[in-house]
Amino acid sequence: MRVDNTAAGLSILAACTTDVKQWYMQNGLQLNPNKFEALFMGTATQLRAVSSLTSVSVADVDLPVADSMQVLGVTLDRRMTFDNHASAVVRSCNYHARAIRHIRHLQTLVVAQTLACSLILSRIDYCNSVLHGAPSSTIQKLQRV
Repeated sequence: MRVDNTAAGLSILAACTTDVKQWYMQNGLQLNPNKFEALFMGTATQLRAVSSLTSVSVADVDLPVADSMQVLGVTLDRRMTFDNHASAVVRSCNYHARAIRHIRHLQTLVVAQTLACSLILSRIDYCNSVLHGAPSSTIQKLQRV
């Protein structure tokens, strides 16, 4: 949407999603927009232009506007900083590291390394390509793990 004309952009979105809902119904499918949220992403200037909006009309349903949302395990935020996502990954990795530490004396070194790789590194590696261009403070959180 253009910052100077958000109303037109929102009306186009409403019309398009109504058409999608109609197509779903004609093809025996059901769209359930009641389970969704809307998320505005953009620069600080762009977000200020839509800061007063609390809901968006999609497929004839008013969706609440969220500050962040999770898509396929990745937390997206308004400014695409991925700070919430990195914090969640760090929290999960630290939890699993503590769990491995508690049972470390029962394992061989090879088993402990395998657990660490499968439980911790897999979380760090998952969707890490979306972090390209993220602020260095976000990347540093993950680097510390």
